[in-house]
Amino acid sequence: MPEQTDWEMMAANLLKAELKRKGVTYAQLVEKLSSMGIDEKEVNVRNKLSRGKFSAAFFLQCLIAVGTDTVRL
Repeated sequence: MPEQTDWEMMAANLLKAELKRKGVTYAQLVEKLSSMGIDEKEVNVRNKLSRGKFSAAFFLQCLIAVGTDTVRL
């Protein structure tokens, strides 16, 4: 079974891949989150994704912000 950090990096890589696929930068993601009433700073988003430390709620918020309704594992 993968270690917790493996799961965290898998989630981070899925989110990063989706941002790349949609052509959304971290700055644009912050703007999209802000329009949903979610206050994040670009540096915080960058840190969350580089560490892989974020909640499932944040993961879903980001996916919805960029217009993703399906994620393939």
